[in-house]
Amino acid sequence: MLIAFNKPYGVLSQFTPDGSPNRTLAEFGFPKGVYPIGRLDADSEGLLLLSDEAALNQRLLHPTRGHERIYWVQVERIPSAEALATLTRGVVIQGHETLPCRARMLDPQPFVVPRDPPIRFRKSVPDCWIELKLVEGKNRQVRRMTAAVGHPTLRLLRMQIGAFRMEDWPPGQWRELTAADRARVLASPV
Repeated sequence: MLIAFNKPYGVLSQFTPDGSPNRTLAEFGFPKGVYPIGRLDADSEGLLLLSDEAALNQRLLHPTRGHERIYWVQVERIPSAEALATLTRGVVIQGHETLPCRARMLDPQPFVVPRDPPIRFRKSVPDCWIELKLVEGKNRQVRRMTAAVGHPTLRLLRMQIGAFRMEDWPPGQWRELTAADRARVLASPV
């Protein structure tokens, strides 16, 4: 079984509480025996897969498999072409050089439903949305990458895994994937 979930802000990618005020996956009525494949931090949103198939974890997450994940990242200030090129080449975070990725400004800028609670707003500091395509997923990697090039992350949404793109489901909604959806999740990058 493979499930796609639009993880809301403030939800842990686990079923048990960790002592924080964050909610857990236990609140969303998932079938017994499923667990998250990978994770999204409590302050990140978007596509989270859950499954009862242990082999999927390695198949989808190990960097040597080259399985892409696409993130939309709202950052402070407007990144220059050089900042995006630096992200693309890879940056050093916590002594680890990230693998090359694809980074681009989203044009046009997307409309994203406001978050509750809203992101911090600063009248004198513009923000924008960029897209990052990664094949690795170290702890808080996207946030650390954007900070390393001088553009702190304000909001982070995972939009796609493999060729499966999250639909416009409301946060907190999930569904079991069809055979066609599953094939898109497992599709190798082109």
